[in-house]
Amino acid sequence: MDPIESRFKNRKVYELALTHRSWVNEHTGVRQSNERLEFLGDAVLEFVVSKELYNRFEDKEEGYLTALRANLVNTQNLYELAKKINIGNLIFLSKGEEDGGGRNNPSILADTIEAIIGGLFIDSGLDAAEDFIENFIFPEIEQKILKPLKDAKSLLQEIVQSKGYLAPAYKVIQESGPDHDKVFKIEVYVDGKPVGTGSGKNKSEAAQAAAQDALANNFQ
Repeated sequence: MDPIESRFKNRKVYELALTHRSWVNEHTGVRQSNERLEFLGDAVLEFVVSKELYNRFEDKEEGYLTALRANLVNTQNLYELAKKINIGNLIFLSKGEEDGGGRNNPSILADTIEAIIGGLFIDSGLDAAEDFIENFIFPEIEQKILKPLKDAKSLLQEIVQSKGYLAPAYKVIQESGPDHDKVFKIEVYVDGKPVGTGSGKNKSEAAQAAAQDALANNFQ
């Protein structure tokens, strides 16, 4: 039994957390994808990390805590964690996705970490999800605070300009939902080419998500 499975009481929830939507397309009617658990796990992760940083750094202002949290929960960091604990070997993928390198895809791996956290929350409650985060993500805090904290947009701009390109350009490509609950989708361009997309409840959040996507998939 792998160390992740041993954290689950219900094997069905464990398998659901590892099920990519491509596998569902090839196995109709067996089970859903892990996308709902990913949605939940994202929220649990942000809450648990926020609480830890709030309690640990009593002298730090909101901006510092926000930047440190972003460095811990972004796609790149979750991808590196997934590689470290060999999540790629466990994911249920379609043959096509696997042949296309899906087991090493940063977005798929990072999303699966979030789904595992969501699965642990559903399976055994907040304590189980917190225990996973405490064991696998909190140890990164000490390393992160030793380096300059940069949000995804700042880091992407630094990398892009170091390669001789102009600063990334961000464009809203979609707005959906009512005025009081809009969702924005933004695409980021480097040298005139799209390199990442992201969504958020405001343009700033969506732009940060697009920058994170670009960092994970094109500027590692």
